[in-house]
Amino acid sequence: MSDDGLYYDPYDVDIDRDPYPTYRRLRDEAPLYYNERYDFWGLSRFADVDAALRDVKRLSSAKGDILEVVKADPVMPSGVFIHEDPPQHTVHRALVSRAFTPRRMRMVEEKVRAFCVACLEPFTGSDGFDFVTDLGDELPMRAIGMLVGIPDVEQPKVRDHAQRNLRNEPGRPLPINKEQYFDGGMYAEYVAWREKNPSDDLITELLGVEFEDVDGTVRRLTRDEIVTFLTVIAGAGVETTGRLFGWMGKVLAEHPDQRRELTADRSLISNAIEELLRYEPPGPHVARYVAEDVEYHGTKVPAGSAMLLMVASANHDEQRFDDPDRYDIHRNIGTYVTFGHGAHYCLGAALARMEGRVALDEVLNRFPDWEIDMAGARRSPTTTVRGWDSMPAIIDQR
Repeated sequence: MSDDGLYYDPYDVDIDRDPYPTYRRLRDEAPLYYNERYDFWGLSRFADVDAALRDVKRLSSAKGDILEVVKADPVMPSGVFIHEDPPQHTVHRALVSRAFTPRRMRMVEEKVRAFCVACLEPFTGSDGFDFVTDLGDELPMRAIGMLVGIPDVEQPKVRDHAQRNLRNEPGRPLPINKEQYFDGGMYAEYVAWREKNPSDDLITELLGVEFEDVDGTVRRLTRDEIVTFLTVIAGAGVETTGRLFGWMGKVLAEHPDQRRELTADRSLISNAIEELLRYEPPGPHVARYVAEDVEYHGTKVPAGSAMLLMVASANHDEQRFDDPDRYDIHRNIGTYVTFGHGAHYCLGAALARMEGRVALDEVLNRFPDWEIDMAGARRSPTTTVRGWDSMPAIIDQR
């Protein structure tokens, strides 16, 4: 803690309840912040975070994008593309991006809407439902399963595995096993199953694709590489997008006038989701390994350090956004950093946006008015994403 009482770490439960006042102080007083207790540096201003996300040479992803992972420096198997730098990242990203083409998004949207309807219909006429347990825990898992080709009956197992891997005890860092950090064994059976049961999905496509590797070799992916791709996609898409639904319920309950505007004019929904992603990003920060000495605000950060990029703080920077702590569905948002920037821009951004847009539309079709039972809401015990395990809505049936 500094002499003036300014302190931040992503594990502090009290700070995490409402980190925005602390973020404001960091931007004003310590735009480059050093935490002695956990030995990491942090950037909080929009301009700094935005530039750092693009700086793949000095700020590397090769040792992970979670602070505890960067500091543990575990062994990474080939194919963990979010934990790679160009040129290898470029090759692997191009292969995985086949899952997120506009054609696949259109194909999956109809199924996502149908599943969303199936989730919500049982609560029609009832006095409430839960934005997380009844929707957020279900929809992202199904969407990812549809895209990559995981059988329906196996999809809950994928969700539970993804959530379990990111849970830490409140107030403590996520424990990392350096020798066994990345375990994709559970996905091998899905690859083997799709070999015998091909379909219009990512696993089937990856099984047959030929590509040029960084050394110029034209080859096919190994089964282990495909398994690794699946593990990355499922883990990233299920947990982060799932947290969006809890914030949807809470924030729109706190802004009933704007919610009524959305009910009356559904063309506003897309921007409302964009603003929600800016206002309460499910992934509040990402980490990088400092590969070369780099200077910020007159201070040198030495190579070998861990750097925390405070995405949520950047999204609330008053130098970038007018009145940033206000939720406004009419905001001309422009650029924000929830999905990153540059080489590591989130491949699943279009999917997350589509899920949020469809879900909100279907919720408003049935429940235009709700309040939140905050006494029954439960926070998620994880620092890698910020959100809720439960967000119960009380429905006004009048």
